[in-house]
Amino acid sequence: MSRKLRIEYPGAIYHLMNRGDRREDIFKADRQESGEEAAQRIVVEGMERLGWMEGNLQERRKGDKGKVTLARRLRKETTMSLKCVARRLQRGSWTYVSNLLREKPNSNLCQ
Repeated sequence: MSRKLRIEYPGAIYHLMNRGDRREDIFKADRQESGEEAAQRIVVEGMERLGWMEGNLQERRKGDKGKVTLARRLRKETTMSLKCVARRLQRGSWTYVSNLLREKPNSNLCQ
């Protein structure tokens, strides 16, 4: 005999089982990405989207809109410190990065 159907309603909190059929794992992951690997992936993806190569980071101004966008994403999605972000994106001092990140994303930044 099967169990009764669960009563479902909006906003309810449900318990998730921690294993599947025959006690198999539900979540399968070979390995988790480290913070450093995540940061590198974000920078590479961002540079590809912008059509930049590694050398373009040094050529671009510190306040370049693309660099600011990358810095925002790094701070939001990783645990990189401002010093590491400034060093990786060749943006000058970490205080400069901090000041740029405090500005609203839609404000007029240097191109």
